[in-house]
Order: sequence, then C-alpha cells, then structure tokens
Amino acid sequence: MKNSPPETTAMVPAQGAEHVLRRLEWTVIKRLDGLLQGDYRTLLRGSGLDLADLREYQHHDDVRHIDWNVTARLQIPHVRVFTEDREMAAWFLLDLSPSVDFGSGEQRKRNVSAEFVAVLSRLLTRHGNRVGAMLYGSGVDTVIPTRGGRRHVLHLLNSIQTRPAPEETGTTRLADLLGAANNLVRRRSTVFVVSDFVSEPGWEKPLAHLAQRHEVVAVRLLDPLELELPDLGLLTIRDAETGEQLLVDTHDAGFRKRFARIAAQREAELRQSLVRAGVDALELSTDGDLVDAVVRFTEMRKRRSRLSAGSLPAHLKRAA
Repeated sequence: MKNSPPETTAMVPAQGAEHVLRRLEWTVIKRLDGLLQGDYRTLLRGSGLDLADLREYQHHDDVRHIDWNVTARLQIPHVRVFTEDREMAAWFLLDLSPSVDFGSGEQRKRNVSAEFVAVLSRLLTRHGNRVGAMLYGSGVDTVIPTRGGRRHVLHLLNSIQTRPAPEETGTTRLADLLGAANNLVRRRSTVFVVSDFVSEPGWEKPLAHLAQRHEVVAVRLLDPLELELPDLGLLTIRDAETGEQLLVDTHDAGFRKRFARIAAQREAELRQSLVRAGVDALELSTDGDLVDAVVRFTEMRKRRSRLSAGSLPAHLKRAA
C-alpha cells in the first residue's frame, strides 16, 4: 500500500468564495495587519526599484547613481545598480489530488491550502502584485493567468472550491505539475508549491530546476494523524488515491511505534529532498494557525533578503 493518508469522514460545510474571503479578511488579514506592521514588502518584491549590486563607474553611467560613501572608502567611483520589480508575479502550484482531501479533525488539507492561497493572494494583490495558479488533480487541468485585484482572488478561490470531488486515479505525479510550471512560467516569479508531497518519486529534479529560475517556496500540507496514530483499536485504513484498504490494530503499541518510525523517516527524507532542491519550506498543519504560518513565512523572506544582501563581494559589504 502506498504511503498516503487514510481516508476520513470529517466534512467542512461548503461556503462561497466571497464568504470565505470576507471571513479571512476579518479573522486572519486583520490580525496580520497588526502583527506585520509594514513588513508585507518581504512577502514579495513590490513595485519600484531595488538595489541589486554595486560596481565601478563607467563613462556611460548616470552620475546620479554614484554611491559617494563607497566611493570615498574605496577611492574608486562606484555606482548603484538597480532592478525594476514592476513585473514581478507569484504563482501557486496547487496539488489537489485525492490525498489532499484528508483531515482527521475539523479541517482538511484542501481547506488549509485554499485558505493559505486566499490570504497570500489577497495580501500580494492588495500591494500591487499579480498572482496566478496551476491546478493539479489527476494531471494539470487548469491554468489561471496572473492578474491583480480582489475579484481575481475570488476567481482563484472559487476555482479551488468548485472543483469536483477527486477520483481514485492512482498515485500523484507531482513531477508533471512542476514540469508544466517550468515550461509555462518564463518570467522570474515567486512560486509556491502547495502540496502534501505524497507522490511518485522523481519530483526533486524538476523542483530544483524550477528553483534555478524562480524563488520557490514548498508549502507542505500535513495532518497530525499522518505522523502518529492514536490507540483506536481495529481501524480500516484506506489509501486515498488508489482505494486500497488495510485493516490494522492500532491497539498494538508495536504497530504504532513502527508507524511513527516510518513516518519520521519519510519526514526526514522529504526535508532533505527540499534542501537539496534549494527551496524554502513552510509547513501547514490541519490543526495549525494560519496567522502563525504567514508570520513564519514573512520571517523566512526576511532571512532570504539578508542572505541575498550578504552575497555582495566582501570589500563592497565592508564599504556599504
């Protein structure tokens, strides 16, 4: 049996996209406004000009871009090189395969994914950025081009909510989604891969390739029941993607320990794969707090910005 989560009967009442977004604006975004206090720029490069580098002055350079502090320290004229960020966009690569339609409590991983996408999209578009999405079920079946504005966020959220129930079509091939993104997203963007990463092997290489061109964040969806089983006696576990069933005795302490050990091993291997691919990782649990997750993401972006600033040559860092 594939290592995918057992099926659950927990249901979340269907709500319209407008209702969900309005609720999130009051319960999540309003709280973030008080917590971040202007740090939204770290979510994604905003419009305008950002300092990209310092280099020696050349005869065709605009003298207004001379950095006089660096010039005075090095005794050689240096100019600031800027990059224009007006064309930056964010893409959400959404894994909506059957394994994502799981949750042991009130929330399913699919709901957590939708709310994260809605909140991030609203924050980004509210500050002038554009967002788009690629949706994966049994394959890449929907592409939503990048646009801005609240109406576009509602369209994106509605597209996620109104999809038909996932079918048992076999195991997920996350590599197909990542490969399609490599072909489609040409302009440098911030890419969120939102998935539980329950997939056939082979997704690591296209993920690393995507990260060479874009800023990639792996948003990992998980449920506590996938990491540790409670003592519930005899339990039928059903593979959400293949439909295969297995009767297990969760009263057996040895079985629960083996399950936890295998789950921990898979967690370690997954995290190592993400590190090797060179992407940032953010974990979203069905029993977690979304505000907490967005704040963690903001801190992650701050660290990345500091590391990027630290990539300047040593003599320029001392002079800046």
